[in-house]
Amino acid sequence: MKKALALFSGGLDSMISMKLLKDQGIEVIALHFNIGFGGNRDKLEYLKNATAQVGVELQVCDIRKQFFDEVLFEPKYGYGRFFNPCIDCHANMFKNAFYKLLELKADFVISGEVIGQRPKSQRREALDQVRKLVREIGSDSAFDTILSRDTEDSSKPKYLDELVLRPMSAKLLEPTFPEKALWVDREKLLDVSGRGRSTQLEMLKNFGWKYYENPGGGCLLTDTSVSLKLKDLSSHRKMVIEDSAMVKVGRYLVLKDGARCVIARNEDENHKIAAPHPLMDKIELLECNGPVGLVESQASDADKVLAGRIVLGYGKSQKNQSYRVRIGEKELALEPYDREEAREFLFLK
Repeated sequence: MKKALALFSGGLDSMISMKLLKDQGIEVIALHFNIGFGGNRDKLEYLKNATAQVGVELQVCDIRKQFFDEVLFEPKYGYGRFFNPCIDCHANMFKNAFYKLLELKADFVISGEVIGQRPKSQRREALDQVRKLVREIGSDSAFDTILSRDTEDSSKPKYLDELVLRPMSAKLLEPTFPEKALWVDREKLLDVSGRGRSTQLEMLKNFGWKYYENPGGGCLLTDTSVSLKLKDLSSHRKMVIEDSAMVKVGRYLVLKDGARCVIARNEDENHKIAAPHPLMDKIELLECNGPVGLVESQASDADKVLAGRIVLGYGKSQKNQSYRVRIGEKELALEPYDREEAREFLFLK
């Protein structure tokens, strides 16, 4: 039995791709890569339900730091409309999948991509760019065992990218090594293209699946507010991995002396913002209920006081009354800043 690893973000196209191979007697393992920008809600229960109805194993892989350090800020093929390095991101998922392939002794990797479905990452040109990046990854000697670089062993491909199969649009693409080697019956794959969903929805109905997601919209790097905050913060100072959580939540402010400040909007964001951050001081209200805030550790004293007062203003405080507020290691007695006047510091008004 051949074994395939599937890139699985949670979408219907990936689920159908896995089903097409499973029905051919191929063992399929769904790999969900967490890059840190997949959304603010926990998808684990959905991912488990979705893969269970297809009948494949799920493995969740945390690649947040690797993506942050190696891809997010220096993508070879640039960004889309926002802060989204889609082509490099997808190639990076293939990279991680192929190293996982060696670990799990799998045979090839599949993706649910549909030609023409997404304007940035699923054009033919974009697929070729991903292919080039995957071929570069294959130059690592770690892949010597699964490649025949001199082409003497016909049971192995010469290049790593030959082991990438896209079942949804396979018939519109050149045959891959799994098809040529007859591991996969090409005639049982599809020729879907474009942004239409009629084929997928008809198959969904036939399969009787309850759990599925529509394509697009799931990556926060294509969210206007997140991408603008990323651009601002990365131009202001060198970012660290903890910033990934900070730019996804809260009110984001630029204070008088230029310090950045983030203030939670609800209890859930309080918990997220309260996590330790090496470059930010936590702001806590000690004598009234209210949000948690963060202000840069290197901020001026004036900006730290301003940040504390603004956080206090969003809490259950009274005007012209003093309250104890902890900012980093210091405790200060501050009066709340008027909430409406604080709007001038909001980065996104």
